[in-house]
Amino acid sequence: MAVPLLDLSRQYAPIRADIDRAIKKVLDHCGFILGPEVKEFEAQAAALCGAAHAMGVASGTDALLLSLRACGVGPGDEVITSAFSFFASAGVISHLGARPVFVDIDPETYNIDPAGVESAVTPRTKVIMPIHLFGQCADMDPILEIAARHGLKVVEDAAQAIGSRYRDRAAGTMGNLGCFSFFPTKNLGAAGDGGMVVTNDPELADQIRILRQHGGRTEYVHQIVGYNSRLDTLQAAILTVKLPHLAHWTEARRRNAARYDDAFRGLPLRTPVSRPQAYHIYNQYTIALDRRDELIGWLKERQIGHKIYYPVPFHLQECFAGLGYHKGEIPHCEGAARSVLSLPIFGEMTEAEQGEVINTVIRFFA
Repeated sequence: MAVPLLDLSRQYAPIRADIDRAIKKVLDHCGFILGPEVKEFEAQAAALCGAAHAMGVASGTDALLLSLRACGVGPGDEVITSAFSFFASAGVISHLGARPVFVDIDPETYNIDPAGVESAVTPRTKVIMPIHLFGQCADMDPILEIAARHGLKVVEDAAQAIGSRYRDRAAGTMGNLGCFSFFPTKNLGAAGDGGMVVTNDPELADQIRILRQHGGRTEYVHQIVGYNSRLDTLQAAILTVKLPHLAHWTEARRRNAARYDDAFRGLPLRTPVSRPQAYHIYNQYTIALDRRDELIGWLKERQIGHKIYYPVPFHLQECFAGLGYHKGEIPHCEGAARSVLSLPIFGEMTEAEQGEVINTVIRFFA
């Protein structure tokens, strides 16, 4: 049986009528830019995260960009982050004229290593940007302690982690600003691009609202040079329908992850490590093995969905060659890039489909 890596149509089907009604309502009132559905979704998303403020923006990438800008990041500054993530995490730093400073990861969780953060701080450091990769929060307590000791801001890249928690604190609410993506493949996905910034700081919230609207609080009056980065009203309407289902969808992913963990026990591969203090939402179920490329060929022949997140760490990307990093300098990130492979984990996957994935992987090693 062929098994897709993800099938969004299955998520849409049972809520089709609600989504269609929400879209029709927007089309009827024609408030396409910052319409009432945006405010409604922002209020619900803030409540979900336990944040005082939530601001919808055009994408997860823009959420990061505007957050760093709100923290005053600019030319000559440094931002410390992981070398292992989706490109936007590093690209936004360069777009502001700042220097990304890449550090290694915990090889078990793929999240940034706080010890590496400590050693990377310099007088030019402005922000620490931990990335909650694959749906599990980074180890935030030591990162927050480092930031407080050095007077640094913390911007959480929680693009893959909406609904995840760390010691009963929600992803995105532990630092000064938290950034989410609603790219369609996320646990809470829109029907296109979309993003959100959350914060408990009213001044930073005001800055994000100004930055997303060309740098002004009112039309044609601009305090700063900003951006055109607003969450589309149609996307907000869709997300408002989907948000109440998020907890159920997440639990389905967690059940699938537990079945994988049980089935793969004893095989020569590394299953995801979920720390006791973390509530993992499994945006991806990522295994690691030395024979990764052989397994990819095996899965491809049998039409089992799979993907490598991510094949090239930031410090080895051609566009960052000028930063002066070299191969072997950030070893755990490089090791992950050589060995990780993500398997289907979406909540609507049937037990038969998951059984097919499990049996195919077991047969590979047999």
